[in-house]
Amino acid sequence: MTYGLTGNVTKSALWSPAADLVRWLNAQGLPFRLDPDLAAGLAERGLVEAEVLDGAADAAFARTSDLVLSFGGDGTLLRTAHAVGPACTPILGVNIGRLGFLADIETQEIQQAIAAVEAGHYHVENRAILAAHHDGLPFATPWAVNEFSFERYGRAGLISVRVTVDGAYLNTYWGDGLIVATPTGSTAYSLSVGGPIVYPTAGVVVLSPVAPHTLTVRPVVLPDTVRIEATVKTRGTPFVVAIDGTAHVVEAPAESFVIERASHDLRLVRLDGQHFFNTLREKLMWGQMAKDA
Repeated sequence: MTYGLTGNVTKSALWSPAADLVRWLNAQGLPFRLDPDLAAGLAERGLVEAEVLDGAADAAFARTSDLVLSFGGDGTLLRTAHAVGPACTPILGVNIGRLGFLADIETQEIQQAIAAVEAGHYHVENRAILAAHHDGLPFATPWAVNEFSFERYGRAGLISVRVTVDGAYLNTYWGDGLIVATPTGSTAYSLSVGGPIVYPTAGVVVLSPVAPHTLTVRPVVLPDTVRIEATVKTRGTPFVVAIDGTAHVVEAPAESFVIERASHDLRLVRLDGQHFFNTLREKLMWGQMAKDA
């Protein structure tokens, strides 16, 4: 198996474990490819011998590897997923961030994790991705692992988002915005505005309003086979459309977006014994009572 390595090169915590892994892979005779930025950083810091790095940098590492290790937090893993795209290379997240909900292998566990992969003690979990269709959508990869969101811009007034589902009118959301989330994204932005926690392989999409003007408007869970059309209107002011937290300001007072399940999935590597419920309890402290001060 060929391993691809990438990571958040702005984090100082990246370099030591990444260098250790590269040297270990080389010593084990396991082939690897490196994100060019990662390879350059290791070379500049003198952390890995030149002969080990020679020929390892590969701009197409996400497609030429059998498994990609993503060093960083959940944001880094999302960027890695966008880099992998339709190639669907499985991703194993290594946490050097704070939470590590998706990237849930710790740095001291990397060698054991790869040994487990080599022994076949793992499975690949398919996570649904959403795709957006809109003329001039300002993103290189118009799909979302976590969510699409439509939000008011700055101190502008409320926006309205008119939503139809398979052509049937659902609702017009007045408020600060609307989130269209995957099951994976249900524990991200959607959760922070009161959306439900969804099992990550469930075949659903979650619509979660952001600060709705109407008290009775609540999140809705839909099957992921539907075609959602969201028409955003403002009173002559810009609004924000964001994919997995990467935002773009739209100047037009009214724009329509079609959102549906993408033709490819995110493929996450899970070691035997890892489970979503464990991650909920350990990372989000879900179901735990507050300790006495």
